[in-house]
Amino acid sequence: MSLRRRHKRVGEALIEDGAINEEQLQRALMEQARTGEKLGALLVDQGIVSGQVLVHSLAKCMGVRGCHLRHGLIDPTLISEIGEEECEKSVVIPMFKVGNTLTVAMMDPKSLPTIDRLKSATGYEIRPVLALEANILEYVRKYKGGNVNVDEFLMSLGDQDLEVVERESVDDGPETDLDKMIAGSPIVNLVNIALLTAVKDGSSDIHIEPDKRGTRIRYRIDGVLRDLMNPPPGMHSAIISRLKVIGKMDIAVKRLPQEGRVRIIAEGREVDLRMSSMPTLLGEKIVARVLDKSNLRVRLEDLGFRQDDMTTFRDLLDRPHGLLLVTGPTGSGKTTTLYSALDQLRTPERNILTVEDPVEYQVGLVNQIQVNEQIGLSFSRALRSILRQDPDTIMIGEIRDEDTARVAVQASLTGHLVLATLHTNDAPGAVARLVDMGIESYLLSGAIIGSVAQRLLRKICPQCVSKYYPSDAALLDAGLSTESPRSFHKGAGCQNCHDSGFSGRVGVYELMAVTPAIRKLVHIGAPSHELRVKLREQGVPSLREEAVRVAMEGLTSLEEALRVTHVDGQEEDEGPAANETRLAA
Repeated sequence: MSLRRRHKRVGEALIEDGAINEEQLQRALMEQARTGEKLGALLVDQGIVSGQVLVHSLAKCMGVRGCHLRHGLIDPTLISEIGEEECEKSVVIPMFKVGNTLTVAMMDPKSLPTIDRLKSATGYEIRPVLALEANILEYVRKYKGGNVNVDEFLMSLGDQDLEVVERESVDDGPETDLDKMIAGSPIVNLVNIALLTAVKDGSSDIHIEPDKRGTRIRYRIDGVLRDLMNPPPGMHSAIISRLKVIGKMDIAVKRLPQEGRVRIIAEGREVDLRMSSMPTLLGEKIVARVLDKSNLRVRLEDLGFRQDDMTTFRDLLDRPHGLLLVTGPTGSGKTTTLYSALDQLRTPERNILTVEDPVEYQVGLVNQIQVNEQIGLSFSRALRSILRQDPDTIMIGEIRDEDTARVAVQASLTGHLVLATLHTNDAPGAVARLVDMGIESYLLSGAIIGSVAQRLLRKICPQCVSKYYPSDAALLDAGLSTESPRSFHKGAGCQNCHDSGFSGRVGVYELMAVTPAIRKLVHIGAPSHELRVKLREQGVPSLREEAVRVAMEGLTSLEEALRVTHVDGQEEDEGPAANETRLAA
């Protein structure tokens, strides 16, 4: 009887997910009553649902995490930790190990005796996840014997529909398929799988680094690194060499950093990879930045601005001249905001020039210049030449030194709209940073028209969203009252979000438009905290307040909002009551 109730729950979950309809469920239940076969297996055998869809619904019913096993998720060498016989008997397979925790795919992840037995046998903490019985046994048998032939294994994966093209720069000549030179190589297949998976999963960076046990490949999604695969020992040098070849780096140079770039065609679209190699104690490490145009959201409406901030930002972009700064740490989305601004400004009537290091994305109707320090083309030198190119709008990838800052200020004072990025914690801090670089405050007060500070918050995965009550410490840190705690949302973790609970990111912004009162403070060289006080008097919320507001709206967790907007005591403490009032406004 309990088995029937369980099947009914799974069927209902599949209907709720839109995977099957009521008629298909009833037919499958009738067939299940006749044959005694499991409902899920029947649905998969009949081609009604896929194994991946089934395991997701089963995991939802059981309240556990589930996954569909595939190549790259499993380290074949770990089977020996449990033993082949035990894997087949208990229907389990170890997937990967992080620290002292071994993640194990199990047919019954709630079986405490099995978990205790695995913990005793391996000496590791066991992290169980649900997988289908047939899926587990398939990979146990594939890796059986403990002496997996890695070359044959990789050869069997094929080229995975990924093409590497050789190009000197973004605009030279026809493309040439490099894979034809060494087609069929297992190393080519492994690298292709790593690159293709990163593109499919929307990662921003791929890390290929040496490890005592071989090689570790990780990728960054939504600002957080995650393990992808751990190729066995003896392959690291070949993997690095392959990446250097396609990135047009010197494979003979192993003790000095190098940089390269390659364009690949994955899933029918072109993706640029910017590569950097670095010698480490255990060998060379390569990091590849993934520049996927399909991930670039250039519409201002897609960035996450509140409506009144959006109106103010558009007004600043409509100014004929002035300096508009976008600030924040590395990886906070500053470049995307600048490209969105350029998308708003570019017209046939306007001459727009940019100076970038490097040019990450090509934008139509925009003249983009890439800095090349090796030949003496620095930011400041390029900017001085740009001023003789009759520009209307100038975009500077980053203000790094006094020369660049001074040219930017002079350009804005002589009738040009200048957009630039800067590394500061908040919007008022941009003024102090330029003054520290040597820019006179009286010049800066006449040039600057606004400053935008931003951060990126991870959004809660819609597939596993759940309610929770934050701790009193978190509420107090957010400036909220603990007397009548409210519920917030977070992600429980599922296959869709790689068990992270988050999927995608949303921006939060602190926008300082330079009003006469702000300009007066800038002119007299007022410190950042006085600018901050004036902003609050004008009703401009801080980054922390904006992030907490996003959490209260259910887009992210409160802890994520606090983590991303941690600013070492820069926020004034007005007490929970005042903060609650302002956040509710």
